[in-house]
Amino acid sequence: PDGLTSFRSFLRSEFSEENAEFWVACEDYKKTKSPVKMAEKARKIYEEFIQTEAPKEVNIDHFTKAVTMKNLVEPSPSSFDMAQKRIFALMEKDSLPRFVRSEFYQELIK
Repeated sequence: PDGLTSFRSFLRSEFSEENAEFWVACEDYKKTKSPVKMAEKARKIYEEFIQTEAPKEVNIDHFTKAVTMKNLVEPSPSSFDMAQKRIFALMEKDSLPRFVRSEFYQELIK
């Protein structure tokens, strides 16, 4: 939890906190059992992170966005998997190396 908090603070400083927020929202979504709640959460995640001009729009390619939209016709625990994997890869190759070199990380490991 401390690592995620520190990483999110770092992302906030780089104006890219939406990536971690999206990833966390997807993890929460996958734990949802009720089909009604799942559809509700899927709509919220879509509106907050996926749709064009979303308040916290994540940077995914058109193909991934199209697949995700298609998956939301019948929401399932895997509806956001492709988008979540793309955002994870983006953070892994881009944000994480900068985080490890940052003061946020240095404070975390003290």
